Amino acid sequence: MERLWGDVFLSGQRVLVIAPHADDETYGCAGTIARIKSLGGEAYVLLGSLGGIDHYGSGGRGEMMHRVSAQTRLQEFATAMELLKVDDWDVMFAQESMHLALDTVPRRDLVRLIERDARLAVENVHPTMLLIPSMSYNQDHEALFRACMTAARPGLRTERHFIPLVLGYDNTSLFWSPEPERFHPGLYIDVSDFLAVKLDALRVHASQIRGPLFHGSPEGLELQARLRGREVSLEAAEGFVAHRVVF
Repeated sequence: MERLWGDVFLSGQRVLVIAPHADDETYGCAGTIARIKSLGGEAYVLLGSLGGIDHYGSGGRGEMMHRVSAQTRLQEFATAMELLKVDDWDVMFAQESMHLALDTVPRRDLVRLIERDARLAVENVHPTMLLIPSMSYNQDHEALFRACMTAARPGLRTERHFIPLVLGYDNTSLFWSPEPERFHPGLYIDVSDFLAVKLDALRVHASQIRGPLFHGSPEGLELQARLRGREVSLEAAEGFVAHRVVF
């Protein structure tokens, strides 16, 4: 297995990550991105939407809710991309009205963006590995998951780009899903040497950080990565659902 998924294999990957929101890429696959980049591979991130959002919690000012601006989220995301040394990144929908509203976009339009119309679309990047969000209670995650599955459908290699590896990545919130939509990883990538950078990337998304008991905190993310690692006798790992693996 090490020969199959080892450094030589990963060094030749051109990975395209489709992320619903800023920080989803970090929760799910920042360690894999960092490992591939350290080996000389390529990594691109296409963000579904980015906008301001009202968060629970006082933000230090005593109120029940506080506003995080789109500019703050964009700055955090750009810094995380720099930290992970991605080759390029882009946002499909930067309008405030589209944030947390990808489920209102016709699937054919989302598919067209992912498949060929976005600057970092499949037909422009020609990825060897496509990392997509898994099913979730979040409407944007579900909308992108379904659009990605359509965009990544198999076809004749003479007619359109064929992606050999299509993997669904993890999120610390996926425990809150009904069966049979629960996340059950069957493919693991060793990120033991890249756990620190994964956690640093999450901390860059400072406006999203909450206390240690929150499942999406840096502490929660570290526990998840170490748990995934223990599932396959590693220090830390990222788990994926293998939607397609072709050699």
